[in-house]
Amino acid sequence: MSDNSQNNRRIAKNTLLLYLRMFLILAVTLYTSRVVLDTLGVSDYGVYTVVGGFVTMLAYLNSVFIGSTQRFLSFAIGKGDNDNLRATFSTTLALHILLAVFILIVAESFGIWFVNHKLVIEPDRMRAANWVFQFSLASLLLTVLGIPFNSCIISHERMGVYAFVSILEAVMKLVILYFLLILPGDKLIVYAVLHFAISLVVFTCYFIYSRKCFSECTAAPSIDKSLFREMFSFAGWTAFGTLGFSFKDQFSNIIMNGFFGTTINAARGVAMQVSGAVSSFANNFFMAISQQIVKQYAAGDVEQSQKLVYAGTKYSFYMLSLVAVPVVINLDYILKIWLVTVPEYTADFIIISLVTALIYSLTCSVTTALQATGNIRLFQIGVSLILLSELPVTYLLLNRGCPAPVALYPAILTNAIALVFRFFLLRRMIPTYSLRKYYFHTILRCLVILAVSFLLCELLSRLFPEGIGWLCLDVIVCVLVIAVLVFVFGIDKGERRIVLDFIKKKIRNE
Repeated sequence: MSDNSQNNRRIAKNTLLLYLRMFLILAVTLYTSRVVLDTLGVSDYGVYTVVGGFVTMLAYLNSVFIGSTQRFLSFAIGKGDNDNLRATFSTTLALHILLAVFILIVAESFGIWFVNHKLVIEPDRMRAANWVFQFSLASLLLTVLGIPFNSCIISHERMGVYAFVSILEAVMKLVILYFLLILPGDKLIVYAVLHFAISLVVFTCYFIYSRKCFSECTAAPSIDKSLFREMFSFAGWTAFGTLGFSFKDQFSNIIMNGFFGTTINAARGVAMQVSGAVSSFANNFFMAISQQIVKQYAAGDVEQSQKLVYAGTKYSFYMLSLVAVPVVINLDYILKIWLVTVPEYTADFIIISLVTALIYSLTCSVTTALQATGNIRLFQIGVSLILLSELPVTYLLLNRGCPAPVALYPAILTNAIALVFRFFLLRRMIPTYSLRKYYFHTILRCLVILAVSFLLCELLSRLFPEGIGWLCLDVIVCVLVIAVLVFVFGIDKGERRIVLDFIKKKIRNE
């Protein structure tokens, strides 16, 4: 009981730190998107989105190894095996060096050919597009090499350090806006160079802190054959699954580029930024709880791990709803005051992306529980095939003359199917998971809370006239409505008691 209480306090503390980080990053993201779009123009912003997005598509291996590295480091920490932890880090570092070399070779051969011969870019902007590609690639390579150090910080649950570096990154993104305006030369190239400089600073911070504070991070890169086989198998199947998640977004972007050009990519780029910023509300809580899901499973406390999965599913969804609902209700006015030029279909793309993000938030805890078992082959194959199935449907819809937003509709269906598939596999591996508790007490409850919240907030928002002050008041009212509904109907009696006891304790302390 004492250990669980301590873990819960750690989760709460880490969540608070991550939310402080998130609020600043959200504000910076919204502001920088406005300035960059206005400075570069719709066409150049579209070029940056599609070319940088192609590099991101190559980076799907990067996200694979982030999850794999954190899983193995957290598992070793949970078992209390320092020798295994050191060997795991050393092997991980060697794998990421090899991965960086592989990405460099693929990008400088196939990547350059694809950018110059397959993407629809105005001829006079092709030189700038190639510079964007090179600096985006350099930023990616630094990110790949920094994964072992970043993952070690997260696995040790040093969220304060992670939050500090993220805040530093956000501040630097504000600073580069000033340099973007005053520096001479092609603004698109300047923007790519400045983003590379940020990546270099972030990598340096993670590298120095990890080497100084964690003994395992001083180990030289080497390969433990037994660990290598286990990690490579895990990462290989994770790569297959991440292929579906990452490629579907970027290939969808490329398909739309082929039908509509770079202007539609600008709208999609804005939508992805908004969706990413809003999703960070759920991701911050999930990042704080995910390490405990793996550690509790590694320590043999499967029951506590299951409780964290159910709780993580609900709270991630509620956190995302707190922001997504008021954003959708006030979207037209938000875009009006946020962007100088609003690309066509931006609002439609944002709404569809947020719906997809809400569905995906219900799966994160289940995915972590599956990864904790280490048996992920069938899971990754199934999810990859489900998610990739939306691409041919997207192409057929656009080829038949459907408007651009329709291209994102299949993502809603495939993510819903993947949600069901994930839990089916988890219950097959760990039969003690309850279908009733997950689908009825968790998923259905979340969806009902969302539907009622949206209807009430939509009705209340009609009482407010247009204006900045009224928008702030509307958002506050929406958040309060959702919070009350979640507290009364969205959580269990025991969870309500914990919240009330916490509030009473704070009041008494004051």
